[in-house]
Amino acid sequence: MNLSAQHAGYSRWVWNWALNLWREAYAADLKPSVNKLKKFYTHHVKPYYPWMKTLSSRVYQFAFMHLGEAFSRFFKGLAKHPKFKKKGRNDSFTLDNCGKVMQFSGTRLKIPFIGWVSTYEPLPEINTKRVTISRVADSWYISLAYEFEPEHTIKSRVYLGVDVGVKVLATCSDGTVFDNPRAYKKATKKLARLQRELSRKQKVSNNRNKARLRLAKAHERVANIRKVSIHKLTSWLCKNHAVIGLEDLNVSGMLRNHKLAGAIADSALYEIRRQVEYKSSWYGSIVVFAL
Repeated sequence: MNLSAQHAGYSRWVWNWALNLWREAYAADLKPSVNKLKKFYTHHVKPYYPWMKTLSSRVYQFAFMHLGEAFSRFFKGLAKHPKFKKKGRNDSFTLDNCGKVMQFSGTRLKIPFIGWVSTYEPLPEINTKRVTISRVADSWYISLAYEFEPEHTIKSRVYLGVDVGVKVLATCSDGTVFDNPRAYKKATKKLARLQRELSRKQKVSNNRNKARLRLAKAHERVANIRKVSIHKLTSWLCKNHAVIGLEDLNVSGMLRNHKLAGAIADSALYEIRRQVEYKSSWYGSIVVFAL
């Protein structure tokens, strides 16, 4: 996956270059735009870096597009100002097949410019126009979007009330209880130890990179445990119940309570709501929020 790392670095380099020039133009009372930056980069910057010719040109085009989308969300008040990217944090890049549809299936996928890659889990037969490849710890993931027919399942119960919480992940009105794995709480001591080991390593050294990777893998495991438990809960709710009643919680306000912030974040209350909302449209359920 060395080629993937190079493309991720290419995408990061273009993003940081464009963001820096945007800031300089804004400070000089100019009106920057992604299209202007992209044209300037293509004609006056890219020719001076021969190594860029060895990588896919689609990467830098998507980097500009993503920066434009980030600024659009910022100006609409939906997100914070775009930040510079740092190597090793959220490394990713996006590719397409020059607008052509890509067909994927099984565990061997042919990615444009990257070549053949093997996946841990098989994909169904799907068509897509772009893929995003990202790195978490020492693993690479492929994300893609495709259209499918929603599966409206037969419901075993008409209505179910759900009380999400901290001690348990969810308590249902029929008595069903989903335990909270509390992955972060259980891993707190290990994460703290790994963080101390990382801080003691000499900067820009192989030992520090190894310690950073161990810490990243520990965080990835915590996140994966949390994801699995939430997906099991939300899929069960939407597949088997026609109407789902959820409490409309102010999660951002609850996080201001420093005594409970860690437990609330470990429960991922907002993620439960987000998944129930989109999965309900898949399986033909209705979500009702109670104040």
